[in-house]
Amino acid sequence: MVYFFDKRIISHFNFELILLILPLAFLSHYLILETNEVLAQKQLIYFSLSLIAFIGVFIIPFRNLTRFIPFIYWFGIILLLLVEFAGVTKLGATRWIEIPIINMTIQPSELFKPAFLLMIGFLVSNRPPPKDGYGLKDFAYFSFYILLPFILIAKEPDLGTALVLLFVGYGVLFLLGIHWKIIAGIVLILGISSPIIYTSLIKDYQKKRIHDFISEEPSYHVKQSLIAIGSGGLIGKDKDEATQTQLKFLPIATSDFIFASFVERYGFIGSVGLVFLYLLIIIHLLLLHKHFKKDFLISVFASGLALLLFLNMSINILMVIGFAPVVGLPLPLFSYGGSSFINFVVLFAILENLIAFRFMDGYSFNRKM
Repeated sequence: MVYFFDKRIISHFNFELILLILPLAFLSHYLILETNEVLAQKQLIYFSLSLIAFIGVFIIPFRNLTRFIPFIYWFGIILLLLVEFAGVTKLGATRWIEIPIINMTIQPSELFKPAFLLMIGFLVSNRPPPKDGYGLKDFAYFSFYILLPFILIAKEPDLGTALVLLFVGYGVLFLLGIHWKIIAGIVLILGISSPIIYTSLIKDYQKKRIHDFISEEPSYHVKQSLIAIGSGGLIGKDKDEATQTQLKFLPIATSDFIFASFVERYGFIGSVGLVFLYLLIIIHLLLLHKHFKKDFLISVFASGLALLLFLNMSINILMVIGFAPVVGLPLPLFSYGGSSFINFVVLFAILENLIAFRFMDGYSFNRKM
């Protein structure tokens, strides 16, 4: 049985987005290859799996399955609850679930991100923003779906991911429009409750990270990172002269602190170029948000993905240069690791699907045996 799809699907595919992502993957692989050939070979496997995941997700008929989006969201919530009761603990954090028989673990907080953005888009489609912005009733309605995963993920504890999702959810609502009184109320509540949050709700190791951040003496990781960045100078160093990375003084040089490794190798000019690549992707996503403002699934997903990319990128870079506490957030589409890279590829695949199939009712699908 063979399906012949309407050629207009390909014509509506957003190739510019893919062309902006590819340089990040190429630069990442080249840098990791110089540092660790074994990890570079594994990264090629992740790239292959991400390509398969992209194709598989792209052909899912999301437009015909929008009524199932709430089920996907609540299934993700169930997985997050399972972490609470039957999670696997690693390095003091319980963030994973073990899959029986195949002896493999998954991280529900990563898998939840696509469901989260789809759910926000689904909710906004059912409750479009009024001209003067969302009022208190609508804001409370959306807040339930934003705060529930935030609480569950923060309890793991994974405060970094929880805060990113929180800012993404409310950031999307801000872009769509919220009444100014609600914004003023949020700022006031946060200002008053901050001491209570720090005293009663933040874990001891999280307080230590904050203390290390505000103290005059940076942690060992940040100190080595700053040495690597400083040694890169304006144009960087040759591979053999990048001693912080090559002699393994820089910790986690292929993952959390890969930005420092990149700056040591390519200098200040290279770092500006890398950040510029991210900004091009983010600006392109925000332009998609504006262009498809009447299609709330695309608009919300594009703006949510832009915020997700921006927050992960900015927090990682600020962490590496000592301007933010050290948290386990990788540099998106750049740090070594399969789950984060594949997850972002899946997010882009969903967006491409929503864009390419936006005229699905008008497409022709001929089936032949």
